[in-house]
Amino acid sequence: MEKMRHKYLGMFEPKRVIDNPSDGELKEWAFERGGVITEFGNLAVTTNIRNRIAKFTEVVMSDPAPEDDRLVRNVMDYLKTKEMIQLDRVMCHNPAFKRNCRVYVTADYPRIPLMWGNTLFPSEGGEPDFVSITVPEWPEKRTLVFPGSGLTIILGSDYKGENKKAMLRQVMYWAKQDGNLGLHAASKIIRVFRSGELKDFGFLLFGLSGTGKTSLSCHSHWLRPPERVVIRQDDVVILRVDGSAVGTEESFYLKTDGLEPDSQPLLYAAAISPRAILENVFVDPETGKVNFFDTTLTSNGRAMVKRGDIAFTDGNIDLQKVDFVVFITRRQDILPPVMRLTPEWAAAAFMLGESVETSAGDPAEAGKLRRVVGTNPFIVGSADEEGNTFLSILKRNPGIQCFILNTGTVGGAERGQKITVKDSVKILEMIARDEIVWQQDKFWGYDIPVHIPGIDMTRFYLDNYYSKEQIQGISADLKQERLAWLSRFERLDKAVLRAIAP
Repeated sequence: MEKMRHKYLGMFEPKRVIDNPSDGELKEWAFERGGVITEFGNLAVTTNIRNRIAKFTEVVMSDPAPEDDRLVRNVMDYLKTKEMIQLDRVMCHNPAFKRNCRVYVTADYPRIPLMWGNTLFPSEGGEPDFVSITVPEWPEKRTLVFPGSGLTIILGSDYKGENKKAMLRQVMYWAKQDGNLGLHAASKIIRVFRSGELKDFGFLLFGLSGTGKTSLSCHSHWLRPPERVVIRQDDVVILRVDGSAVGTEESFYLKTDGLEPDSQPLLYAAAISPRAILENVFVDPETGKVNFFDTTLTSNGRAMVKRGDIAFTDGNIDLQKVDFVVFITRRQDILPPVMRLTPEWAAAAFMLGESVETSAGDPAEAGKLRRVVGTNPFIVGSADEEGNTFLSILKRNPGIQCFILNTGTVGGAERGQKITVKDSVKILEMIARDEIVWQQDKFWGYDIPVHIPGIDMTRFYLDNYYSKEQIQGISADLKQERLAWLSRFERLDKAVLRAIAP
């Protein structure tokens, strides 16, 4: 897809451009502007905005509204008096998908290009395919996305995640022009014995930020050689028509709330690496001591970590073959820990995108149930098209099996049984080993587990928590909610609705 240079770039004439400063220079400048060196020797920074400004984001597919045009022109006039840092990087390893990315950030905020630059791969030269212009000090919060030209303008936010997602949003839009699908999903390989033979199985893990996607994608499953995991990507991949998946980034941007070495040794080790950059994590300014449990600043503390600092990674970010797709949700009622889906039910799960809001998206709504197509808040264009493309890829690759994984609670938030990380890790392992015993749930049409090695399934029996009438009532209400949601998408393949209500 060829992109046209946006007219606003022709108006972009800052007073001075600091062209691609080194990582060391950016780190020094970030330290001088309020950064702290922690007990681990890494840099910690604090931002004014501590989550994405999703409510103030607008995708502009044609000409901008007059008020938006005036806003951008005012910004361009302002930037004529400002110094800006320019940084160039490359997204993706696959030659067919590599894209040149460039950010411009006003020079008072070097921590943004520092962190963003560590997200992607070194520049290889050439003109940018995607450009972001970031003015954190602008008094109005606004993100304007121009997919046709690859331009994003970010105003009033100094949160690194806004720049990260700006580029990923653009590459996902670009990828689907050729029938591929950009996904908000992590990827990994689980290498285990199945039927006496050591095999690799590629997993894609969908999930909104804060629902366990990173925790599960970056887990070793406590496997012992020759069995092992290979961690590929944490955030966005491109699912190709042939059933392979292309990676995008060179780092992980992980949540640090409650991070500790016993439950998440891989992530903890990466977060305390000297190369990590902590964002909005509580650090004692006098001693440099880090407290991942202190949410004084925010419950959305982050660590930008390099892939190479996470054990079980390698030099590859792609999956040659996707074997399993897992939709991570976090419900608190009747959903079992895992469900096996038909392709049509998987497309329904993709469109339903069921989860809970987290502090990464909207702290004011954290904990509330929500639905986001593809668990991907960064879709540009038709959601119907995304669902139909996903179903088409599954049908073209019948070997891909799909599941819903519940990381919440069975039986109610207060008195129910929590599904632990240990439970979920074991479930993914047993999916790879093909050792789960299933039976069909006649009401829902998907398969539910009867036996999972290593897990006491009696903990999740619904009749421990609900009467028969309550189960029927909750199920009926949930089915109606799901059908009402799916009915919004008029161009969605009708087989997707029939999967839920035959």
